[in-house]
Amino acid sequence: MEIQDYLRILKARWIIIAVTVIVAILGALGASLLTTPLYESSARMFVSTSGGASVSETYQGNLTSQQLVASYSELATSEALAARVLNVLPLGGMSSSQLASKVTASSTPDTVLFNLTVTDPSPERARDIANALATELTEQVRELETPANGGDPAAGVKTFQQAEASSTPVSPKTTRNLALGAAVGLLLGIALAVLRDRLDNTIKGRREIEAISGKALVGTIPFDKERKVHPAVDFQDLTQSASAEAFRELRTNLQFLEVDHPPRVIVVTSAIPSEGKTTTALNLAISLAEAGHHVVLVEGDLRRPRISKYMGLIGSVGVSTVLAGQAKVDEVLQPTKYEGLQAMASGPIPPNPSELLGSEASRAMLVELRSKFDYVIVDGAPLLPVTDSAVLTTHADGALLVTRYGHTKSNELSRSIGNLDTIGAHVLGVVLALTPSKKGDMYSYSYNYAADTNLPKQVTPPVPAPAPQAPAASLSPVAPPTPAPVHAPPSPQPSPRSASASPAAGPRTAEAPQETESYARPRRSETPPRNGLENPRLRK
Repeated sequence: MEIQDYLRILKARWIIIAVTVIVAILGALGASLLTTPLYESSARMFVSTSGGASVSETYQGNLTSQQLVASYSELATSEALAARVLNVLPLGGMSSSQLASKVTASSTPDTVLFNLTVTDPSPERARDIANALATELTEQVRELETPANGGDPAAGVKTFQQAEASSTPVSPKTTRNLALGAAVGLLLGIALAVLRDRLDNTIKGRREIEAISGKALVGTIPFDKERKVHPAVDFQDLTQSASAEAFRELRTNLQFLEVDHPPRVIVVTSAIPSEGKTTTALNLAISLAEAGHHVVLVEGDLRRPRISKYMGLIGSVGVSTVLAGQAKVDEVLQPTKYEGLQAMASGPIPPNPSELLGSEASRAMLVELRSKFDYVIVDGAPLLPVTDSAVLTTHADGALLVTRYGHTKSNELSRSIGNLDTIGAHVLGVVLALTPSKKGDMYSYSYNYAADTNLPKQVTPPVPAPAPQAPAASLSPVAPPTPAPVHAPPSPQPSPRSASASPAAGPRTAEAPQETESYARPRRSETPPRNGLENPRLRK
Protein backbone atom coordinates (compact mmCIF):
# COMPACT_ATOMS: atom_id res chain seq x y z
CA MET A 1 0.00 0.00 0.00
CA GLU A 2 1.14 3.53 -0.82
CA ILE A 3 0.86 6.65 1.29
CA GLN A 4 -2.15 7.75 -0.77
CA ASP A 5 -3.90 4.52 0.15
CA TYR A 6 -3.36 5.13 3.85
CA LEU A 7 -4.57 8.71 3.51
CA ARG A 8 -7.66 7.45 1.71
CA ILE A 9 -8.29 4.95 4.50
CA LEU A 10 -7.87 7.62 7.18
CA LYS A 11 -10.25 9.92 5.36
CA ALA A 12 -12.84 7.24 4.72
CA ARG A 13 -12.62 5.60 8.17
CA TRP A 14 -12.14 8.68 10.32
CA ILE A 15 -15.23 7.82 12.34
CA ILE A 16 -13.62 4.57 13.54
CA ILE A 17 -10.46 6.43 14.54
CA ALA A 18 -12.39 9.19 16.31
CA VAL A 19 -14.57 6.74 18.23
CA THR A 20 -11.54 4.67 19.28
CA VAL A 21 -9.69 7.76 20.53
CA ILE A 22 -12.75 8.94 22.47
CA VAL A 23 -13.26 5.52 24.05
CA ALA A 24 -9.58 5.32 25.03
CA ILE A 25 -9.68 8.80 26.59
CA LEU A 26 -12.86 8.00 28.49
CA GLY A 27 -11.31 4.75 29.68
CA ALA A 28 -8.21 6.56 30.92
CA LEU A 29 -10.37 9.17 32.64
CA GLY A 30 -12.51 6.51 34.30
CA ALA A 31 -9.47 4.62 35.49
CA SER A 32 -7.99 7.81 36.92
CA LEU A 33 -11.20 8.66 38.77
CA LEU A 34 -11.58 5.15 40.17
CA THR A 35 -7.95 4.81 41.29
CA THR A 36 -7.24 5.55 44.96
CA PRO A 37 -4.84 8.51 45.29
CA LEU A 38 -1.39 7.61 46.61
CA TYR A 39 1.06 9.93 48.40
CA GLU A 40 4.84 9.65 48.74
CA SER A 41 7.17 10.72 51.55
CA SER A 42 10.94 10.39 51.39
CA ALA A 43 13.70 10.42 54.01
CA ARG A 44 17.22 11.17 52.76
CA MET A 45 20.04 9.04 54.26
CA PHE A 46 23.81 9.61 54.41
CA VAL A 47 26.38 6.77 54.52
CA SER A 48 29.72 7.38 56.23
CA THR A 49 32.83 5.44 57.20
CA SER A 50 35.55 6.06 59.79
CA GLY A 51 38.05 8.68 58.61
CA GLY A 52 41.60 7.83 57.65
CA ALA A 53 44.86 9.39 58.73
CA SER A 54 45.99 10.04 55.17
CA VAL A 55 44.46 11.21 51.93
CA SER A 56 44.67 7.71 50.51
CA GLU A 57 42.77 6.25 53.46
CA THR A 58 40.12 8.97 53.18
CA TYR A 59 39.69 8.22 49.49
CA GLN A 60 39.37 4.53 50.20
CA GLY A 61 36.76 5.33 52.86
CA ASN A 62 34.70 7.32 50.38
CA LEU A 63 34.76 4.46 47.89
CA THR A 64 33.69 2.10 50.63
CA SER A 65 30.78 4.38 51.54
CA GLN A 66 29.59 4.48 47.90
CA GLN A 67 29.68 0.70 47.79
CA LEU A 68 27.76 0.47 51.06
CA VAL A 69 24.93 2.56 49.64
CA ALA A 70 23.69 -0.37 47.56
CA SER A 71 23.88 -2.71 50.55
CA TYR A 72 22.02 -0.33 52.85
CA SER A 73 19.38 0.25 50.15
CA GLU A 74 18.69 -3.48 50.06
CA LEU A 75 18.54 -3.54 53.82
CA ALA A 76 16.02 -0.68 53.87
CA THR A 77 13.52 -2.62 51.75
CA SER A 78 13.85 -5.89 53.63
CA GLU A 79 11.09 -7.48 55.68
CA ALA A 80 13.43 -7.63 58.69
CA LEU A 81 13.57 -3.85 58.87
CA ALA A 82 9.81 -3.67 58.25
CA ALA A 83 9.25 -5.96 61.24
CA ARG A 84 11.34 -3.64 63.44
CA VAL A 85 9.21 -0.70 62.28
CA LEU A 86 5.97 -2.55 63.10
CA ASN A 87 7.26 -3.07 66.65
CA VAL A 88 7.52 0.68 67.25
CA LEU A 89 4.76 1.94 64.92
CA PRO A 90 1.42 0.13 65.01
CA LEU A 91 -0.15 0.13 61.54
CA GLY A 92 -3.45 -1.63 62.08
CA GLY A 93 -2.62 -5.26 61.36
CA MET A 94 -0.30 -4.62 58.41
CA SER A 95 2.20 -7.44 57.87
CA SER A 96 5.91 -6.96 57.33
CA SER A 97 5.67 -8.05 53.69
CA GLN A 98 2.92 -5.53 53.03
CA LEU A 99 4.96 -2.78 54.62
CA ALA A 100 8.07 -3.77 52.70
CA SER A 101 6.10 -3.52 49.42
CA LYS A 102 5.42 0.15 50.17
CA VAL A 103 9.13 1.02 50.54
CA THR A 104 11.56 1.82 47.75
CA ALA A 105 15.19 2.88 47.97
CA SER A 106 16.94 4.95 45.31
CA SER A 107 20.44 6.39 45.18
CA THR A 108 22.35 8.88 43.10
CA PRO A 109 25.39 7.39 41.36
CA ASP A 110 28.83 8.28 42.74
CA THR A 111 27.37 9.69 45.95
CA VAL A 112 26.89 8.44 49.49
CA LEU A 113 23.24 9.51 49.61
CA PHE A 114 20.11 7.45 49.08
CA ASN A 115 16.38 7.99 49.60
CA LEU A 116 13.86 5.93 51.52
CA THR A 117 10.46 6.49 49.86
CA VAL A 118 7.16 5.24 51.25
CA THR A 119 3.91 5.21 49.24
CA ASP A 120 0.57 5.15 51.07
CA PRO A 121 -3.00 6.44 50.61
CA SER A 122 -2.51 8.62 53.69
CA PRO A 123 0.19 11.33 53.42
CA GLU A 124 0.62 11.47 57.22
CA ARG A 125 1.08 7.72 57.55
CA ALA A 126 3.55 7.71 54.66
CA ARG A 127 5.59 10.37 56.48
CA ASP A 128 5.54 8.47 59.78
CA ILE A 129 6.58 5.20 58.14
CA ALA A 130 9.46 6.87 56.28
CA ASN A 131 10.82 8.49 59.44
CA ALA A 132 10.43 5.26 61.42
CA LEU A 133 12.29 3.36 58.69
CA ALA A 134 15.13 5.89 58.76
CA THR A 135 15.46 5.57 62.54
CA GLU A 136 15.35 1.79 62.58
CA LEU A 137 17.78 1.56 59.66
CA THR A 138 20.27 3.70 61.54
CA GLU A 139 20.01 1.44 64.61
CA GLN A 140 20.24 -1.76 62.59
CA VAL A 141 23.32 -0.58 60.66
CA ARG A 142 25.00 0.39 63.92
CA GLU A 143 24.36 -3.05 65.29
CA LEU A 144 25.67 -4.71 62.16
CA GLU A 145 28.78 -2.55 61.76
CA THR A 146 29.87 -2.66 65.45
CA PRO A 147 32.69 -5.22 65.98
CA ALA A 148 31.94 -8.22 68.19
CA ASN A 149 34.70 -7.29 70.65
CA GLY A 150 33.32 -3.78 70.97
CA GLY A 151 34.64 -0.52 69.66
CA ASP A 152 33.42 2.04 67.13
CA PRO A 153 31.52 0.81 64.04
CA ALA A 154 33.51 0.85 60.83
CA ALA A 155 30.61 2.51 58.90
CA GLY A 156 27.22 3.95 59.59
CA VAL A 157 24.15 5.64 58.17
CA LYS A 158 22.51 8.82 59.36
CA THR A 159 19.26 10.64 58.56
CA PHE A 160 20.21 13.58 56.42
CA GLN A 161 16.64 14.86 55.81
CA GLN A 162 13.40 13.93 57.58
CA ALA A 163 10.34 12.93 55.62
CA GLU A 164 7.43 15.36 55.30
CA ALA A 165 3.77 14.87 54.42
CA SER A 166 2.97 15.54 50.75
CA SER A 167 -0.10 17.48 49.69
CA THR A 168 -0.07 16.31 46.06
CA PRO A 169 -0.79 12.68 45.13
CA VAL A 170 1.68 10.94 42.86
CA SER A 171 -0.97 8.58 41.54
CA PRO A 172 -3.11 8.77 39.51
CA LYS A 173 -1.63 11.32 37.11
CA THR A 174 -4.80 12.25 35.26
CA THR A 175 -3.20 14.47 32.62
CA ARG A 176 -0.58 11.89 31.75
CA ASN A 177 -3.19 9.14 31.64
CA LEU A 178 -5.41 11.14 29.29
CA ALA A 179 -2.51 11.89 26.95
CA LEU A 180 -1.46 8.24 27.03
CA GLY A 181 -5.04 7.15 26.37
CA ALA A 182 -5.31 9.50 23.39
CA ALA A 183 -2.04 8.21 21.93
CA VAL A 184 -3.00 4.56 22.42
CA GLY A 185 -6.49 5.24 21.04
CA LEU A 186 -5.06 6.92 17.96
CA LEU A 187 -2.72 4.04 17.18
CA LEU A 188 -5.42 1.48 17.86
CA GLY A 189 -7.94 3.44 15.77
CA ILE A 190 -5.58 3.60 12.79
CA ALA A 191 -4.95 -0.14 13.10
CA LEU A 192 -8.69 -0.85 13.23
CA ALA A 193 -9.33 1.44 10.25
CA VAL A 194 -6.71 -0.33 8.14
CA LEU A 195 -8.00 -3.74 9.24
CA ARG A 196 -11.58 -2.72 8.48
CA ASP A 197 -10.57 -1.51 5.04
CA ARG A 198 -8.72 -4.73 4.31
CA LEU A 199 -11.71 -6.81 5.38
CA ASP A 200 -14.20 -4.61 3.51
CA ASN A 201 -14.90 -6.16 0.12
CA THR A 202 -17.59 -3.73 -1.03
CA ILE A 203 -17.26 -1.73 -4.23
CA LYS A 204 -16.13 1.88 -3.79
CA GLY A 205 -14.27 3.01 -6.87
CA ARG A 206 -13.34 2.69 -10.51
CA ARG A 207 -10.22 0.61 -9.93
CA GLU A 208 -12.14 -2.02 -7.99
CA ILE A 209 -14.86 -2.24 -10.65
CA GLU A 210 -12.44 -2.56 -13.54
CA ALA A 211 -10.23 -5.04 -11.68
CA ILE A 212 -13.11 -7.30 -10.58
CA SER A 213 -15.46 -7.14 -13.56
CA GLY A 214 -13.16 -6.18 -16.40
CA LYS A 215 -15.85 -3.72 -17.52
CA ALA A 216 -15.71 0.04 -17.80
CA LEU A 217 -17.33 2.42 -15.34
CA VAL A 218 -19.75 4.35 -17.55
CA GLY A 219 -21.42 6.49 -14.91
CA THR A 220 -21.27 7.69 -11.31
CA ILE A 221 -24.54 8.72 -9.67
CA PRO A 222 -24.21 10.81 -6.50
CA PHE A 223 -26.30 10.15 -3.43
CA ASP A 224 -29.30 12.46 -3.23
CA LYS A 225 -31.77 12.06 -0.38
CA GLU A 226 -34.40 13.77 -2.56
CA ARG A 227 -34.58 10.62 -4.69
CA LYS A 228 -36.26 8.76 -1.81
CA VAL A 229 -39.23 11.07 -2.09
CA HIS A 230 -39.08 11.93 -5.80
CA PRO A 231 -37.29 9.21 -7.78
CA ALA A 232 -37.41 11.18 -11.03
CA VAL A 233 -34.88 13.98 -11.41
CA ASP A 234 -36.25 17.32 -12.56
CA PHE A 235 -33.78 18.17 -15.31
CA GLN A 236 -35.17 21.70 -15.56
CA ASP A 237 -34.57 22.42 -11.87
CA LEU A 238 -31.16 24.07 -11.45
CA THR A 239 -30.98 23.01 -7.79
CA GLN A 240 -30.73 19.36 -8.89
CA SER A 241 -27.86 20.01 -11.28
CA ALA A 242 -25.54 17.44 -9.65
CA SER A 243 -27.93 14.51 -10.18
CA ALA A 244 -29.07 15.80 -13.56
CA GLU A 245 -25.53 16.18 -14.86
CA ALA A 246 -24.63 12.71 -13.62
CA PHE A 247 -27.39 11.16 -15.73
CA ARG A 248 -26.52 13.38 -18.68
CA GLU A 249 -22.96 12.11 -18.43
CA LEU A 250 -24.26 8.52 -18.33
CA ARG A 251 -26.39 9.26 -21.40
CA THR A 252 -23.39 10.63 -23.28
CA ASN A 253 -21.18 7.69 -22.33
CA LEU A 254 -23.78 5.22 -23.55
CA GLN A 255 -24.16 7.01 -26.87
CA PHE A 256 -20.40 6.85 -27.49
CA LEU A 257 -19.80 3.48 -25.87
CA GLU A 258 -19.92 1.67 -29.21
CA VAL A 259 -19.75 4.26 -31.96
CA ASP A 260 -20.39 1.88 -34.85
CA HIS A 261 -23.27 0.07 -33.16
CA PRO A 262 -24.59 2.19 -30.29
CA PRO A 263 -26.89 0.25 -27.95
CA ARG A 264 -30.57 1.06 -28.30
CA VAL A 265 -32.24 -1.70 -26.27
CA ILE A 266 -30.70 -1.58 -22.82
CA VAL A 267 -31.54 -3.70 -19.77
CA VAL A 268 -30.76 -1.91 -16.51
CA THR A 269 -30.15 -4.44 -13.74
CA SER A 270 -28.11 -5.02 -10.60
CA ALA A 271 -26.56 -7.86 -8.64
CA ILE A 272 -28.89 -7.71 -5.64
CA PRO A 273 -31.96 -5.64 -4.66
CA SER A 274 -31.77 -2.08 -3.31
CA GLU A 275 -28.91 -1.06 -5.58
CA GLY A 276 -30.71 1.86 -7.27
CA LYS A 277 -31.37 0.20 -10.63
CA THR A 278 -34.99 1.37 -10.99
CA THR A 279 -34.10 4.99 -10.24
CA THR A 280 -31.20 4.76 -12.68
CA ALA A 281 -33.40 3.29 -15.43
CA LEU A 282 -36.10 5.91 -14.88
CA ASN A 283 -33.77 8.91 -14.98
CA LEU A 284 -31.71 7.51 -17.84
CA ALA A 285 -34.90 7.28 -19.92
CA ILE A 286 -35.88 10.84 -18.95
CA SER A 287 -32.42 12.16 -19.82
CA LEU A 288 -32.56 10.47 -23.25
CA ALA A 289 -36.00 11.97 -23.87
CA GLU A 290 -34.66 15.35 -22.78
CA ALA A 291 -32.04 15.09 -25.55
CA GLY A 292 -34.82 14.82 -28.14
CA HIS A 293 -34.97 11.04 -28.51
CA HIS A 294 -38.13 8.97 -28.66
CA VAL A 295 -37.79 6.64 -25.66
CA VAL A 296 -39.88 3.91 -24.09
CA LEU A 297 -39.37 2.75 -20.51
CA VAL A 298 -40.33 -0.90 -20.03
CA GLU A 299 -41.04 -2.34 -16.60
CA GLY A 300 -39.19 -5.62 -17.03
CA ASP A 301 -39.21 -6.58 -13.35
CA LEU A 302 -42.26 -8.86 -13.24
CA ARG A 303 -41.74 -9.77 -9.59
CA ARG A 304 -41.42 -6.44 -7.75
CA PRO A 305 -42.38 -3.71 -10.26
CA ARG A 306 -41.64 -0.14 -9.20
CA ILE A 307 -41.83 1.93 -12.40
CA SER A 308 -45.65 1.97 -12.28
CA LYS A 309 -45.56 3.32 -8.75
CA TYR A 310 -42.94 5.96 -9.48
CA MET A 311 -44.61 7.23 -12.67
CA GLY A 312 -48.28 6.71 -11.79
CA LEU A 313 -48.91 4.17 -14.55
CA ILE A 314 -51.88 1.86 -14.92
CA GLY A 315 -50.45 -1.48 -13.88
CA SER A 316 -53.33 -3.77 -14.90
CA VAL A 317 -51.90 -4.31 -18.39
CA GLY A 318 -48.39 -4.26 -19.71
CA VAL A 319 -45.49 -6.58 -20.46
CA SER A 320 -47.09 -9.74 -19.10
CA THR A 321 -50.30 -9.24 -21.09
CA VAL A 322 -48.31 -8.68 -24.30
CA LEU A 323 -46.14 -11.75 -23.72
CA ALA A 324 -49.25 -13.81 -22.95
CA GLY A 325 -50.80 -12.74 -26.27
CA GLN A 326 -53.68 -10.87 -24.64
CA ALA A 327 -52.76 -7.43 -25.99
CA LYS A 328 -50.61 -5.71 -28.56
CA VAL A 329 -47.71 -3.40 -27.88
CA ASP A 330 -49.53 -0.28 -29.10
CA GLU A 331 -52.44 -1.03 -26.80
CA VAL A 332 -50.41 -1.05 -23.59
CA LEU A 333 -48.06 1.85 -24.21
CA GLN A 334 -48.84 4.71 -21.84
CA PRO A 335 -47.82 8.34 -22.30
CA THR A 336 -46.00 10.17 -19.52
CA LYS A 337 -45.67 13.81 -18.54
CA TYR A 338 -42.20 13.87 -20.12
CA GLU A 339 -42.05 14.81 -23.78
CA GLY A 340 -40.70 12.00 -25.92
CA LEU A 341 -41.07 9.35 -23.22
CA GLN A 342 -43.63 6.57 -23.14
CA ALA A 343 -43.83 3.71 -20.67
CA MET A 344 -45.00 0.12 -20.53
CA ALA A 345 -46.04 -1.23 -17.14
CA SER A 346 -45.39 -4.77 -16.01
CA GLY A 347 -49.00 -5.89 -16.03
CA PRO A 348 -50.31 -8.63 -13.75
CA ILE A 349 -47.52 -10.54 -12.03
CA PRO A 350 -47.24 -13.92 -13.80
CA PRO A 351 -46.36 -17.22 -12.14
CA ASN A 352 -43.45 -17.82 -14.55
CA PRO A 353 -41.58 -14.54 -15.16
CA SER A 354 -38.35 -16.19 -16.31
CA GLU A 355 -40.11 -18.31 -18.95
CA LEU A 356 -42.07 -15.34 -20.26
CA LEU A 357 -39.07 -13.03 -20.52
CA GLY A 358 -36.97 -15.73 -22.20
CA SER A 359 -39.64 -16.64 -24.74
CA GLU A 360 -39.74 -15.76 -28.43
CA ALA A 361 -42.63 -13.41 -27.67
CA SER A 362 -40.29 -11.35 -25.50
CA ARG A 363 -37.78 -11.11 -28.33
CA ALA A 364 -40.52 -10.08 -30.76
CA MET A 365 -41.78 -7.42 -28.34
CA LEU A 366 -38.33 -5.85 -28.03
CA VAL A 367 -37.87 -5.97 -31.81
CA GLU A 368 -41.17 -4.14 -32.29
CA LEU A 369 -40.25 -1.55 -29.66
CA ARG A 370 -36.89 -1.06 -31.35
CA SER A 371 -38.64 -0.25 -34.61
CA LYS A 372 -40.92 2.31 -32.94
CA PHE A 373 -38.49 4.09 -30.57
CA ASP A 374 -34.98 5.43 -30.61
CA TYR A 375 -34.18 3.86 -27.24
CA VAL A 376 -35.76 1.07 -25.23
CA ILE A 377 -34.82 1.15 -21.54
CA VAL A 378 -35.84 -1.97 -19.61
CA ASP A 379 -35.86 -2.03 -15.81
CA GLY A 380 -34.93 -5.62 -15.05
CA ALA A 381 -34.88 -7.74 -11.92
CA PRO A 382 -31.67 -8.35 -9.90
CA LEU A 383 -29.34 -10.93 -11.42
CA LEU A 384 -28.34 -13.07 -8.46
CA PRO A 385 -31.75 -13.85 -6.91
CA VAL A 386 -33.47 -14.65 -10.25
CA THR A 387 -32.53 -15.19 -13.89
CA ASP A 388 -35.12 -12.84 -15.40
CA SER A 389 -32.71 -10.08 -16.44
CA ALA A 390 -30.11 -12.56 -17.67
CA VAL A 391 -32.44 -14.15 -20.23
CA LEU A 392 -33.92 -10.74 -21.10
CA THR A 393 -30.45 -9.36 -21.86
CA THR A 394 -29.97 -11.97 -24.57
CA HIS A 395 -32.78 -10.24 -26.49
CA ALA A 396 -31.32 -6.77 -25.96
CA ASP A 397 -28.18 -4.95 -27.05
CA GLY A 398 -26.68 -5.31 -23.62
CA ALA A 399 -27.05 -4.83 -19.89
CA LEU A 400 -26.16 -1.88 -17.74
CA LEU A 401 -25.13 -3.18 -14.32
CA VAL A 402 -25.86 -0.84 -11.40
CA THR A 403 -23.59 -1.20 -8.36
CA ARG A 404 -24.25 0.61 -5.10
CA TYR A 405 -21.33 2.33 -3.43
CA GLY A 406 -20.28 0.59 -0.21
CA HIS A 407 -23.10 -1.98 -0.47
CA THR A 408 -22.40 -4.34 -3.37
CA LYS A 409 -19.67 -6.86 -2.55
CA SER A 410 -16.91 -7.71 -4.97
CA ASN A 411 -17.94 -11.36 -5.20
CA GLU A 412 -21.54 -10.32 -6.00
CA LEU A 413 -20.37 -8.12 -8.87
CA SER A 414 -18.08 -10.87 -10.14
CA ARG A 415 -20.86 -13.47 -10.02
CA SER A 416 -23.26 -11.15 -11.84
CA ILE A 417 -20.78 -10.55 -14.66
CA GLY A 418 -20.08 -14.28 -14.79
CA ASN A 419 -23.79 -15.14 -15.08
CA LEU A 420 -24.18 -12.80 -18.04
CA ASP A 421 -21.00 -13.99 -19.73
CA THR A 422 -22.05 -17.63 -19.35
CA ILE A 423 -25.18 -17.18 -21.47
CA GLY A 424 -23.44 -14.88 -23.95
CA ALA A 425 -25.15 -11.68 -22.82
CA HIS A 426 -23.34 -8.42 -23.47
CA VAL A 427 -22.45 -6.15 -20.55
CA LEU A 428 -22.27 -2.52 -21.64
CA GLY A 429 -20.69 -1.27 -18.45
CA VAL A 430 -21.11 -0.64 -14.75
CA VAL A 431 -22.78 2.32 -13.03
CA LEU A 432 -21.66 3.23 -9.51
CA ALA A 433 -24.73 4.60 -7.73
CA LEU A 434 -25.29 6.42 -4.45
CA THR A 435 -21.71 7.63 -4.18
CA PRO A 436 -20.95 10.16 -1.43
CA SER A 437 -20.83 13.70 -2.72
CA LYS A 438 -19.27 15.51 0.25
CA LYS A 439 -16.78 18.25 -0.38
CA GLY A 440 -13.36 16.88 -1.16
CA ASP A 441 -14.54 13.29 -1.47
CA MET A 442 -12.14 11.08 -3.34
CA TYR A 443 -14.79 9.22 -5.35
CA SER A 444 -17.16 11.92 -6.59
CA TYR A 445 -16.89 15.62 -6.99
CA SER A 446 -19.46 18.38 -6.87
CA TYR A 447 -18.30 21.59 -8.48
CA ASN A 448 -21.52 23.47 -7.62
CA TYR A 449 -21.74 25.38 -10.91
CA ALA A 450 -25.21 26.83 -10.41
CA ALA A 451 -27.04 29.38 -12.49
CA ASP A 452 -26.94 33.07 -11.66
CA THR A 453 -30.17 33.78 -9.81
CA ASN A 454 -29.88 37.51 -10.48
CA LEU A 455 -30.42 37.10 -14.22
CA PRO A 456 -33.93 36.79 -15.72
CA LYS A 457 -35.06 33.29 -16.62
CA GLN A 458 -36.74 32.26 -19.84
CA VAL A 459 -40.45 31.61 -19.43
CA THR A 460 -41.71 28.54 -21.23
CA PRO A 461 -45.05 29.17 -22.95
CA PRO A 462 -47.83 26.85 -21.86
CA VAL A 463 -48.84 24.01 -24.13
CA PRO A 464 -52.61 23.44 -24.39
CA ALA A 465 -53.83 20.08 -23.20
CA PRO A 466 -55.16 17.74 -25.90
CA ALA A 467 -58.87 17.99 -26.55
CA PRO A 468 -61.08 15.24 -25.10
CA GLN A 469 -61.68 12.32 -27.43
CA ALA A 470 -64.72 10.19 -27.81
CA PRO A 471 -64.43 6.60 -26.60
CA ALA A 472 -62.66 4.66 -29.28
CA ALA A 473 -64.65 1.84 -30.80
CA SER A 474 -61.48 0.31 -32.18
CA LEU A 475 -57.76 0.75 -31.83
CA SER A 476 -57.35 2.52 -35.18
CA PRO A 477 -55.54 5.88 -34.89
CA VAL A 478 -57.65 9.00 -34.76
CA ALA A 479 -56.47 12.31 -36.16
CA PRO A 480 -55.63 14.60 -33.25
CA PRO A 481 -57.45 17.90 -32.90
CA THR A 482 -55.61 21.04 -33.84
CA PRO A 483 -54.54 22.82 -30.63
CA ALA A 484 -55.22 26.51 -30.14
CA PRO A 485 -52.39 28.71 -31.40
CA VAL A 486 -49.98 30.16 -28.90
CA HIS A 487 -49.00 33.77 -29.41
CA ALA A 488 -45.28 33.63 -29.93
CA PRO A 489 -42.83 34.83 -32.57
CA PRO A 490 -43.04 32.60 -35.65
CA SER A 491 -40.20 30.29 -36.52
CA PRO A 492 -38.75 30.19 -40.01
CA GLN A 493 -38.53 26.34 -39.99
CA PRO A 494 -40.76 23.60 -38.66
CA SER A 495 -39.45 21.46 -35.83
CA PRO A 496 -37.76 18.27 -36.99
CA ARG A 497 -38.95 16.67 -33.79
CA SER A 498 -42.60 17.00 -34.70
CA ALA A 499 -42.02 15.93 -38.28
CA SER A 500 -40.45 12.61 -37.24
CA ALA A 501 -42.84 11.73 -34.46
CA SER A 502 -43.87 8.09 -34.32
CA PRO A 503 -47.52 7.16 -34.88
CA ALA A 504 -47.31 4.92 -31.81
CA ALA A 505 -47.20 7.94 -29.60
CA GLY A 506 -50.92 8.61 -30.09
CA PRO A 507 -52.32 12.07 -29.43
CA ARG A 508 -49.18 13.21 -27.60
CA THR A 509 -47.19 13.17 -30.91
CA ALA A 510 -49.42 15.64 -32.68
CA GLU A 511 -47.61 18.47 -34.34
CA ALA A 512 -47.57 21.67 -32.36
CA PRO A 513 -48.01 25.00 -34.16
CA GLN A 514 -44.81 26.44 -35.49
CA GLU A 515 -45.22 29.53 -33.34
CA THR A 516 -43.96 27.60 -30.28
CA GLU A 517 -40.80 26.26 -31.88
CA SER A 518 -38.75 29.40 -31.19
CA TYR A 519 -38.92 28.63 -27.47
CA ALA A 520 -37.23 25.86 -25.52
CA ARG A 521 -38.98 22.51 -25.54
CA PRO A 522 -42.21 23.01 -23.53
CA ARG A 523 -43.03 20.63 -20.75
CA ARG A 524 -46.17 18.62 -21.10
CA SER A 525 -49.34 19.51 -19.28
CA GLU A 526 -49.81 17.91 -15.90
CA THR A 527 -53.32 16.84 -17.01
CA PRO A 528 -53.22 13.04 -17.37
CA PRO A 529 -53.77 11.81 -20.94
CA ARG A 530 -57.18 10.47 -21.66
CA ASN A 531 -56.34 7.93 -24.32
CA GLY A 532 -54.97 5.51 -21.76
CA LEU A 533 -58.04 5.72 -19.55
CA GLU A 534 -60.44 5.38 -22.46
CA ASN A 535 -58.78 2.24 -23.75
CA PRO A 536 -60.71 -0.69 -22.27
CA ARG A 537 -57.48 -2.68 -21.92
CA LEU A 538 -55.89 -0.01 -19.71
CA ARG A 539 -58.75 0.24 -17.25
CA LYS A 540 -57.99 -1.00 -13.76
